[in-house]
Amino acid sequence: MAKIGFIKLGNLGMSQVIDLILDEIAARQGIEIRSFGTGAKMGKEEAADTEHFKNYEADFYVMISPNSSAPGPTAAREIWNDKPVIVISDGPTKKDDRQALEDAGFGYIMMKVDPLIGAKTEFLDCVEMASFISDAMKVLSTCGVVRLIQEAFDNVIDQVGAGKSGKDLELPHVLVSAQKAVESAGFNNPYAKAKALAALHMTDKVAEINFPACFMMKDIEQVTLTTATGHEMMRAAAQLAIDAREIEKGNDAVFRQPHMKDGSRRTKTKLYDKPQ
Repeated sequence: MAKIGFIKLGNLGMSQVIDLILDEIAARQGIEIRSFGTGAKMGKEEAADTEHFKNYEADFYVMISPNSSAPGPTAAREIWNDKPVIVISDGPTKKDDRQALEDAGFGYIMMKVDPLIGAKTEFLDCVEMASFISDAMKVLSTCGVVRLIQEAFDNVIDQVGAGKSGKDLELPHVLVSAQKAVESAGFNNPYAKAKALAALHMTDKVAEINFPACFMMKDIEQVTLTTATGHEMMRAAAQLAIDAREIEKGNDAVFRQPHMKDGSRRTKTKLYDKPQ
């Protein structure tokens, strides 16, 4: 039995499904999953509250948060540096910073393509937030990010099944660019793949648009226009992702990779075929 613990500090687009992608129909045997979340906040107090989750004694943990260099996630890693932990975040993306995580014993999956939301009171309410996250998930799922992460997790689970534990586990060290993500998506039609790649590049750009609005701009017109622009781009990216999948559906060529009860993955493309 492989036990996996998920620690959610704050919220990324991937946070909503990160603990679901290993057992999509709740039928997989041989794994056990528990999650601890701190809602939208990700400060040092929230980080401290995660320590009791060590009592779960998972074989490995996944810590997901925006900006893993922020004070809260940094404090959390100090608490969890004696456990095998995979850090999932939208940064840092610089090589030296990622190397520092690896040198400290952490695995990581850094997603440049998980977009920064327009988190300003003048623009964002609960409906806008939920709409943005659903658009982000459309891109992250259809365009390869979910599959890339799922395969990385399964690799570690396989190591646990083979008897490895603790610091002997080989944790992933992956920088998820748009190109790397789309190669994991399994597109058959090149036009579908091109639309998906365009969606990923647009999603990456959303963070560049929203960042100054969230942390630098003061004028209400600038703030609201800029955040609205980022969210409109996210909506357009989601539509491209939908279009890409529709092309694959039109060719009866959607790549599917479900988990079997024993945890193995099988594949299919034709709708009426059984996974092989």
